Parts: sequence; C-alpha cells; structure tokens
Amino acid sequence: MSERLSVFKTYKLFVGGKFPRSESGRVYEVTAATSAAGAAGKGKWLANAPLSSRKDARDAVVAARKAFGGWAGATAYNRGQILYRVAEMLEGRRDQFVAEVADAEGLSKSKAAAQVDAAIDRWVWYAGWTDKIAQIVGGANPVAGPYFNLSTPEPTGVVAVLAPQESSFLGLVSVIAPAIAVGNTVVVVASEQAPLPALSLGEVLATSDVPGGVVNILSGRTAEIAPSLAAHQDVNAIDLAGADAELSKALQIAAADNLKRVLRPQAVDWSADPGTDRMTAFLETKTVWHPTGSLGAGGSAY
Repeated sequence: MSERLSVFKTYKLFVGGKFPRSESGRVYEVTAATSAAGAAGKGKWLANAPLSSRKDARDAVVAARKAFGGWAGATAYNRGQILYRVAEMLEGRRDQFVAEVADAEGLSKSKAAAQVDAAIDRWVWYAGWTDKIAQIVGGANPVAGPYFNLSTPEPTGVVAVLAPQESSFLGLVSVIAPAIAVGNTVVVVASEQAPLPALSLGEVLATSDVPGGVVNILSGRTAEIAPSLAAHQDVNAIDLAGADAELSKALQIAAADNLKRVLRPQAVDWSADPGTDRMTAFLETKTVWHPTGSLGAGGSAY
C-alpha cells in the first residue's frame, strides 16, 4: 500500500461569522518556533496564513458594528452561557490546540498543554463574570436630595485588539474574552509570527453560540493592519497588547483623532490571575437620576 499524501489545513480569516480569504489574495508562510528540545524544529513550514489588507480590516469593523447592538443588548446571563459554551468547544479540541501552541511557541507538549488548559479555564472564569461585573463597578450613589442616583456599566462598542505576539493562545484568550464578556464586539489582529491558534479559535467560535461579527480575527502584518484600525472612525477603543513601543506611539496618535479609549501595552504575565482590569478598561459608566417623589409624614412616597 502506497503512502498517502498529507492533507494540509487551509487557514482562513474569521469575519462576520464566515471564513473569507484575504481580499488581496495574499498569504505568508508560518513556521515553527524553536522547540524546547532544541532548534531542530525551528523554521519548519506549518501553513500559509492569509495576509490581511486594510480592506479586510474595514470589513471586520463593519461586521463588528453590525453585531454590536444584539450582543450588547443580550442579557449578561446569556453572554455568560455563550462564553461557557466556547470553553466546552475548546475542551473538545484540546489536542489540536496543544499541537498548534507547541509549534507556535516552541514549547514541549506538556507545557503547551498547560497553556491550553489555562486558556480554557480563563474562558470559564470570564463566563462567570458577565453577570457580576455590574455589581462591582456600578451601584446606587448617595446624593443630597430626593433622587435615586444609579450608575451602571455599558460596553464601549467596537474594540480593536492587537493580540500578544509571544503568547499565541493564552494571551489571545486573555484579551478577547474580557472585552466580549462585558458586551463589546472585537476585531482581533492575531500574533504575526504565530497566528494559527487564533485562526483555529475562529472555527470554535463559529460552531459555538457566539453570534457572527462579535469576534473577527485577522492574520498578517500587525504594522500594516493596525494603523487603519487605530484611525477608523467607527472603532471606539483599541487594546495595544501586541504592539511594540514604536508602533504603539504611532497608534496612540492616530487613535486620538476620534478620542478612542486606548489600553496601552505593558508587561503582562498571562498565566497570572487576570483580575478585572481588562473588563473595566472597555466599559463606560451611565448614571441615571430619578426623583423619589414627595416625602410625607406617613413615610416615603415613590
């Protein structure tokens, strides 16, 4: 019996719940990182990934804006259910992600498995926060007068996310999950050198309950795609986790043109307890005043 040919996977973008190729038709080679055992596997060809263009970025923003109303308007409990479903799907494809992370980051299988397990656990963690974050950052405010004064958090809108370059999956999950948990929609630029786990995540999202357009994933040159997102007038915020110092400065200047909310890059241990900062970074606070009515001798009248 002759040896059969390998069936290589074709990776595509994830935009609006669909899997388009880049409109430019361009691709670039993705190769393996240095393995923990040595440099023998370094440079091994893994796949061709789509090389996204500025047009792809604009299409992703359109998809994210279209999905925002429904996602932000969903109940927090429902968003939590959907995020938990993503974790369930990731658990079922654990072996695939372990292999991709091992190649992408040059890790041993055991270390890659630990990264994938931590990423799945993080999805579950954020799923649990969806209907609790409002109680942490909102509430009733004491005011001098016959008024109810209530502050509640609301999602910022469409968030552009530059995924961490060095943490292809755990870091990726750590920037996507908090943004969508609180009701935002996102356009994600995957790690330039290690985009395959991110593109595979799109397949998981498509077969879970996440509405199309809530998460949009692009691969390619970060320095080519990011400026158009930073300057885009329909992007409300940008997370610069995956930008270097020079690119970050340029993107902050571009983002200032329409007063985007900017989360600046900083050194992060992605395996540490993430806290709530990345959720609150993309929340706005709405405060409502409401009269309590007259206060009579027999008690309060509302």
